[in-house]
Amino acid sequence: MLVHHFLVRTARSHGDRTALLVAGARHTFAEIDGDSDRLACELQALGVVRGDRVMVMLENSTEMVIALWATLKAGAVFVPVSPAVRDDRLAFLLEDSGARCVVAPARHRHRVVAAMANSPAPCDPVWVGPANGALPGERHLADILAQPHRFPTDPGLIDQDLCLIIYTSGSTGQPKGVMLTHRTIGNNVWSISSYLGNVADDVVLCVLPLSFDYGLFQILTGARVGFAVVLERSFAYPFEVLKRIGEHRVTGLPGVPTLFATLLQFAPFQGLDLSSLRYLSNTAAPFPPAHIQRLREELPWCRIFSMYGLTECTRVSYLDPERLETKITSVGRPMPNSEVYVVDDDGRRLAAGQVGELVVRGTSLMRGYWRRPEETARTLRAGEIPGEPVLHTGDLFRMDAEGDLYFVGRRDDVFKCRGEKVSPREVETVVFELADVAEAAVIGVPDPMDGMAVKLCLVAREGTTLDERTVRAHCRARLEPHLVPRIIEMCAALPKTDSGKISKSRLRAAAASAQE
Repeated sequence: MLVHHFLVRTARSHGDRTALLVAGARHTFAEIDGDSDRLACELQALGVVRGDRVMVMLENSTEMVIALWATLKAGAVFVPVSPAVRDDRLAFLLEDSGARCVVAPARHRHRVVAAMANSPAPCDPVWVGPANGALPGERHLADILAQPHRFPTDPGLIDQDLCLIIYTSGSTGQPKGVMLTHRTIGNNVWSISSYLGNVADDVVLCVLPLSFDYGLFQILTGARVGFAVVLERSFAYPFEVLKRIGEHRVTGLPGVPTLFATLLQFAPFQGLDLSSLRYLSNTAAPFPPAHIQRLREELPWCRIFSMYGLTECTRVSYLDPERLETKITSVGRPMPNSEVYVVDDDGRRLAAGQVGELVVRGTSLMRGYWRRPEETARTLRAGEIPGEPVLHTGDLFRMDAEGDLYFVGRRDDVFKCRGEKVSPREVETVVFELADVAEAAVIGVPDPMDGMAVKLCLVAREGTTLDERTVRAHCRARLEPHLVPRIIEMCAALPKTDSGKISKSRLRAAAASAQE
């Protein structure tokens, strides 16, 4: 089955079911299916053919979802990009992807046109939103959707064809486009929805950007299973967004640690009805055990899934909520139809308890990095079975005797202080035990005595009086001397990536600038 068949099948069998709730408007699967047919026909009329890339630069919206399905129905590859992307990066992404078409807000016309000027391949825009100052011949989504319904021409795809190219954040060097096939996406949607226990009666609240794979998968899974997605543009006004849980009887809330840290600031949730929640799921960064415990206390009926994943294979593992009591620091076991193991620097499997790089094998893996054969070869390497590549994640893990995984840190994040290895994750876990900590991140900064000093950047919960002295005393009581932060910086906020993950590269860059 191809990925867009999820929508087509559900629209035919349950077309009147709610697919999206956006800004108070309800959209059924049949409506989304029909509108995406219209846009797919227009894309094909523009010359988009099998394998072409269509870049969609929209915020969370009905139009973003329609553009997703239309791209796939036209036989093209969906390339999601945040509308907040910098101009230089937008120009790079257009050039690197060789996009044949870009769907973007009309208010960003000048930015998009300037970026397209440097693209070597022809690229046609489709504008979304008010058409003030429209030029003759320009295409606008509203006009396209007002046309009579037509079916796009079958592009003849098979499940090995590319479905998505999702660009990584590019914290080091230029962004890399992760290539995912229809087969891979189909496998991963099935696997994730299986262990989450998704059913057609679910209602999922998505505040994650659809330019981020974790957000996008809520739409894909909703179409496969037949559940509704309440789509929010951001989490800028958290209390108002959280009110949607009671209003729409939301059953699932996917998030990242920063989202759940914000959620906990509203505990004990007076004025909020969260009784319909069936599960919370976390990925993108490790879930602090202290936050898991607090959520369990505040929402004892809710199942909490601590997960680990990366764009190169969507998801790797999850911890069964029934095992949180004894494995709260673990990210669990491999998701269905996947295998993982830990290796040393020579690629040899390590025994239980030893720390090494996590390797993943299975259908969940990316095809590679778009136009990056050398970087692909470093990440996808020959496995134990001839002809089968496996994914070297670059993340350090240990596995216990029962097969449960424990995240140690990114290989690039681990550093030495006084000759001893420092895993930022270990320090952060202890810091989060302080109830007044909202966000925390540990980095290494050059130091003439220790080689690298431990620097802690943290944000206190609103309305609290957390100070450095309290934090340092707590760390001294719980950590070995070389792990105790030498520098503690109290911040109003920590820099984030588009997906809401704390950007340690920006913290390191700021620290380096301060030392110059």
